Amino acid sequence: MWVQWNEQREYMDMNWGCGKFLATMFVLVNLVGQIGGCVMVLGRLKVSIACWMLFSIVVLQTIAYSVLWDIQFLLRNLALIGALLLVLAESRGEARSLFAGVPSLGENKPKNFMQLAGRVLLAFMFITLIRFELSFLQIVQDIIGSILMVLVTIGYKTKLSALILVALLTVLNLYHNAWWTIPAYKPLRDFLKYDFFQTLSVIGGLLMIVSLGPGGVSMDEHKKKW
Repeated sequence: MWVQWNEQREYMDMNWGCGKFLATMFVLVNLVGQIGGCVMVLGRLKVSIACWMLFSIVVLQTIAYSVLWDIQFLLRNLALIGALLLVLAESRGEARSLFAGVPSLGENKPKNFMQLAGRVLLAFMFITLIRFELSFLQIVQDIIGSILMVLVTIGYKTKLSALILVALLTVLNLYHNAWWTIPAYKPLRDFLKYDFFQTLSVIGGLLMIVSLGPGGVSMDEHKKKW
């Protein structure tokens, strides 16, 4: 948004016919919202408000850039929303009992369901990586990625599965989205850069699962009660 101010503004004006003023306001809101939200999350300042700010920006971009009609971009944006849900869940404290020293009866249900939704949405990133090609490496990637994706979604061996996915996604991101190898004048560089940093955000969401676990709505949690 910052380094391509004019290009972003001209795109919005041309695509929506909204005029220079509204196009400029759109780019400004995106820029301030993204930077402000990220600074608040990193500084642990009003994290819930920051997450909703970033969530609104993702939805706004999904509509403004017509991502709704591109299934790959839509799934990646949903995965990004999943990562934000995990940040939001992590910011919520555990439910407290009304009586000091007495544990609460139900786990923190909103937090648990946010973690579940976050895990499910994160898995959408790997759907975009599945390709039906008759290549040994691609077939192996599809099979391993699909299995790990299911394990993270249902919450079984979650931390280990998420950690392996982090490694797999990091390698694929560096291989497929190496934007620094593309000359600055080529439009492909911008697309790869967008994909690279978006994928990096999803990796961050997976690392939160590795750190915090899957939450209450998962097979790992229910195994403790068996």
